[in-house]
Amino acid sequence: MKDYSLLKINLTGGIVSPGTLQSILLAAKTAGVREVSFGARQQLLMYVKSEIVRGSGIVEFKKKLDETNIAFEEDSDKKPNIISSYCAEEVFPTGQWISEGIYKDIFDGFDYEPQLKINISDSQQSFTPFFTGNLNFIASPIQNFWYLYVRFKQSNKVFCFPILIYTLEIPKVCQRIEEVIVEAGEMDENEVYEKVIAKGEIISQVIREELILPKFSLPYYEGFNRYGEKTWLGIYRRNETFPLDFLIEICDLCLETKVGQICTTPWKSLIIKAIENKHRNLWDKLLGKYGINVRHAANELNWQVEDLSPEGLALKKAIIREFDDEDVRTFGLSFAIQTRSKSEVFGSVVIKKRKIFAGLSSVFDIYHTVDFNPNTRALTLFEKGVNKAHVPEMLQRLSKRFYAVHKIDTPVVKKTTVNREAEVEIFQCKTCFTIYDSRFGDSVNGIVAGIKFADLPDNYCCPMCESEKSEFEAVKADKLLV
Repeated sequence: MKDYSLLKINLTGGIVSPGTLQSILLAAKTAGVREVSFGARQQLLMYVKSEIVRGSGIVEFKKKLDETNIAFEEDSDKKPNIISSYCAEEVFPTGQWISEGIYKDIFDGFDYEPQLKINISDSQQSFTPFFTGNLNFIASPIQNFWYLYVRFKQSNKVFCFPILIYTLEIPKVCQRIEEVIVEAGEMDENEVYEKVIAKGEIISQVIREELILPKFSLPYYEGFNRYGEKTWLGIYRRNETFPLDFLIEICDLCLETKVGQICTTPWKSLIIKAIENKHRNLWDKLLGKYGINVRHAANELNWQVEDLSPEGLALKKAIIREFDDEDVRTFGLSFAIQTRSKSEVFGSVVIKKRKIFAGLSSVFDIYHTVDFNPNTRALTLFEKGVNKAHVPEMLQRLSKRFYAVHKIDTPVVKKTTVNREAEVEIFQCKTCFTIYDSRFGDSVNGIVAGIKFADLPDNYCCPMCESEKSEFEAVKADKLLV
């Protein structure tokens, strides 16, 4: 008999109410669970001991989930979560027509549990992946209509459905496609379209222009960040586990301060939106109580490993340590580690473990996606058969190649005739690269134009990630990191 079972609970679209999450966590606590994880598909994952002394154990835990109508899978992943870019809405503004209501209309329309991976994405963001699903819906320029890109299971072949799909038709289209291809497997693109259309009319539009996606740039998604009159909080955990008691208190605080939802991200982190500024100190105290750090370096946040992979996490940590020692720049890149042959990971650089000598040993093959775009599925081999100890060195070489062949957009400062003493002073946050330019001041912190950085108050902090004043450094305009 197994000692532990893995329970997976899908959080549709990466959204969960504090009340629902708290119910799950309290039930998990009675079953002996002490920490949980969030998966790359925005689901809740936890190991539950089969039998515990003087406790409810997994049987009672599952009974409580059933009583509250919370669906789960035990040691199985036959029903993948529907993921979405809702976690990025508002906090990383795109100017698109998609709203919270539109996302929720889509999710409410699913009256069945999909067997295919479904992605719902805003086309103007680069925080959540576009093509990691089997059915990938991406917002078009036409309000309430979506491109659909289909990818067969365990395949890198992606094709565009020949029509734009209306928002409220998405659940119906997903179910029809699933009925067509789940059992049949890979088939001709036209055959898929004809069989789906034969099942009945779909509200749609003709595709008039090709999809244009933004250049990948992972935003800094951690810490306290202001937007409008409110604040959002991003929480990342280096070991990808969250203490159960900490999450229970997060739910308590959300309920107390009327924060209506908690978002999970494909980067296995949490985003809590709509925090009132008057409640900011309560969140500070909670983070302090559990010693939760929300100021990790940016080059640690652009990684993805498989869910619940101690080997992958250990390799990631070793690489990051060496990157730190060598002061390696990774802006514009994202990295993924694959230790299991059939798993799927997302990144512009992919490190794949390969067994050799009949499985007695292993090496790593290093790939990068075409044009270093993580949303492409085609991989180009960079180095084959790399010993684990040499992986960091190879990644440094690959990073240098990336910067050698890719122009990273930087602000252009026109030359003037003023002398060097009159040059504008610019300071940049070392954590998130936000700029303080004395010509413009800082409207978020109430700093008017013309105030020199040296004259800012000692308690000045970055308007984006809230790093302290000491975390800024003077830079020349042509040396800015973006």
